[in-house]
Amino acid sequence: MNYIPYTELQSDDTGFTRLFTDYISNFSLVKKYYSGDFRDENHWKSSLDAVTKRTIDRSSLVQVLINQNRDYHCGVKTLANIDLLLNENTVAVITGQQVGLFSGPLYTLYKTLTTLKLAESLAQQYPEYNFVPVFWLEGEDHDIEEVSSFTLFNASNELIRIQYEYESKAGNKNLGAVGEVFFNESIEGLFSNLKQSLLPTEYSPKVIELFATAYQKGMTFGRAFIHLFSVLLEDSGLIFFDPHNQTTKEILAPIFEQELKNTSHTCQLVINQSEIIEQQYHAQVKPRSVNLFLFHNNGRFAIEPHPDGFSLKGTRKTFSNDEIISLLHSDPNLFSPNVILRPICQDYLFPTIAYVAGPSEIAYFAQFKPLYEHFKIPMPIIYPRASVTLLEERIQKIIDKFDLRFEDFIGDIEILKGRVADKIADFKINELFSNTSGTISESLTSLKDGLELIDPTLVAAMENTLSRIQNSLNALKEKTSAAQKRQHDISLRQLDKVSVNIFPHSKLQEREINLIYYLNKYGLEFLRWLRVELVIDKYMHQVINIE
Repeated sequence: MNYIPYTELQSDDTGFTRLFTDYISNFSLVKKYYSGDFRDENHWKSSLDAVTKRTIDRSSLVQVLINQNRDYHCGVKTLANIDLLLNENTVAVITGQQVGLFSGPLYTLYKTLTTLKLAESLAQQYPEYNFVPVFWLEGEDHDIEEVSSFTLFNASNELIRIQYEYESKAGNKNLGAVGEVFFNESIEGLFSNLKQSLLPTEYSPKVIELFATAYQKGMTFGRAFIHLFSVLLEDSGLIFFDPHNQTTKEILAPIFEQELKNTSHTCQLVINQSEIIEQQYHAQVKPRSVNLFLFHNNGRFAIEPHPDGFSLKGTRKTFSNDEIISLLHSDPNLFSPNVILRPICQDYLFPTIAYVAGPSEIAYFAQFKPLYEHFKIPMPIIYPRASVTLLEERIQKIIDKFDLRFEDFIGDIEILKGRVADKIADFKINELFSNTSGTISESLTSLKDGLELIDPTLVAAMENTLSRIQNSLNALKEKTSAAQKRQHDISLRQLDKVSVNIFPHSKLQEREINLIYYLNKYGLEFLRWLRVELVIDKYMHQVINIE
């Protein structure tokens, strides 16, 4: 296990912004943007007190969760955790993510494992409270492109992307809530492609069967995602929550109505906060005048102000003020929050003590503190998810072979290849052969005076011998040079192999590679092992060796 400070990985490609690294390492610099320090025990205590004293509709929430999770065939421990939410001393540790194909990049798994381990840790620290882990399914998002493919290494260790060919009308990529998009027969072609691409192992049949059971024709993106995680995280007690339902939206209707009746107010709050943040950092997200979407004609469209009331972006549909409020009251499930309003909806519904966030989320939560104050909702403690690179034994061997470290591969790989090439070139062929050639020439030439005294004709024979030896040395030198070049090329290709494994597409491995690659290679027990290995309280990037 190796730990690397986030400051050493700070870049656009990693997502570790300066605001994020200050949040981790210099919280005093950013504390005014957040409700409190995730390391401060006193803040945990005060937050627990504030969250548990807040009045929320626990019974309606629990009924939604029971209906959904029974329908998802979740385990007994999950249902028991849902029941605990009826108690005022129960709080939620929440994370959320889009319902990506095959669960999406690895960081979705790391967020979930962090959530489970944080809930367990808090239960030990504060036994007078109950902590339940919740996964908020961001299935209302309408960008199908973001969730319809995944990346892995094929049998030849090449980086490939596997795409699900979804149906769209006239190239329309707005299919409404992606969590409710059904898989068609194209999913069978995807699995055919997958089987040809994966390295065949003893685990392949069982792993492919697991994924094929979840992702089959007739299943939706959301249901497939839940089925897969339910099996992989069996008996974890994880509660799944899909906000796209009538009861939930009825509870959220007051939030939506405030947004519609006070157009631009929440937007201005975020803009004001962003202006303060931008004096030192970069504002992660941009608010809209109305931070809501509306489901319409099988699509999900942003609601925008209009001279006559409101309109839907990209359509000709308009509503008067009275019409849209009437629609909200009659069918609130047609409305959906955007990235600005979603956290507010989450923490209006749940007694949220902590939200497990990735680097970008931590950055944009800095913009939301005034929103929580406006809606009179306690802002949760924002807890950083574990960040991990998995280092296979074959990759570690290459790193060790050249006496390198993981950190050496951060940045431009061509610079590193140049350093290694110089190291290999320490064996100086020209110098070696020049010395040898000079020594032989000097030795044979020293015979010349003696040969002339014995027989002058022997001098020509000596010169011919010297010429033949030098020609042979030149031929050997060319062969040696070619061999060194081959060694050089092999070494540089090996460095490329390491780089593409730990920084695929110049991004952190966790942001690109899908879990199925590791399950196929190391078996389903790999996940149980990873859950033990994952550390959530070091607050550094972890390099975990797979042996």
